[in-house]
Amino acid sequence: MPDVNMQVDLAGVTLKNPVVVASGTFGFGREYSQFYSLGELGGICAKGLTLHPRMGNPSPRIAETPMGILNSVGLENPGVDAFIAEGLPFLRKFDTKVIANISGNTPEEYGIMCEKLSDAGVDMIEVNISCPNVKAGGLAYGTRPELAAEVTETAKKHAGNVPVMVKLSPNVTDITEIARAVEGAGADALSLINTIRGMRIDINTRRPVLRMNTGGLSGPAVLPVAVRMVWEVFQAVRLPILGMGGVSRGEDAAQLMLAGASAVAVGTALFADPFAPLAVRDGLAEIAQRQGLSAVSELTGGVRPW
Repeated sequence: MPDVNMQVDLAGVTLKNPVVVASGTFGFGREYSQFYSLGELGGICAKGLTLHPRMGNPSPRIAETPMGILNSVGLENPGVDAFIAEGLPFLRKFDTKVIANISGNTPEEYGIMCEKLSDAGVDMIEVNISCPNVKAGGLAYGTRPELAAEVTETAKKHAGNVPVMVKLSPNVTDITEIARAVEGAGADALSLINTIRGMRIDINTRRPVLRMNTGGLSGPAVLPVAVRMVWEVFQAVRLPILGMGGVSRGEDAAQLMLAGASAVAVGTALFADPFAPLAVRDGLAEIAQRQGLSAVSELTGGVRPW
């Protein structure tokens, strides 16, 4: 049986295979590099960055749920300048694409970070729009089309030749409305889904299990939601999609690609198995071979609705 071509294209960036590690679950790669060469991955989406260092939220800020986890880490990170000085040179030792994830309180902060990261030479910038806009009373950018478009336009203006991928929140009534807005504002790609807002309560103490009361739900439980939203967005826009949400096996990744994703990200599964991205990659290759495909990219958009 012929080998499967595992290369995929994501907004003009060639990934050696379609498996990326999701922002916030892989840190800046140092710990995981002790298990295998990071060059085995199609890409690394680094931990979310802000313009200035952040300590994050108080503990407890991570809790298990059935088929997933809740987190309210609060974007703890060393800041964009520290990443450029220390994190990026380390990641550049490996033959893989580096995606920087950024969050901001104002469009201006996004613009400054995009300029810094573009000058530093990252391969792609992922713009997290699930952040509160302080100029709009704390309303998250990703919940209003006009706010999402504004931050996308600002990011594109300052990112130079580096592709801008916008990460969509599932915590909206119609995700395609946001997707169309950021496409119109010039986004090069989309990533989805971000975490779903959730909550758990300790019935004995009667307190929420997270100090911030609510948090983002991720893990296998959200996969069907992710597949549905990727499918909807794929039909609504013409942008390439990085699909994520509950991927732990090749079959999960194949579902997202059939729904319309060009590549996939593995996140929560890393906490249980550091080798999960490699297992997903190999599982995808096996599925493509079994189905007689010459390239794994042939899976993208291949769903046959009833």
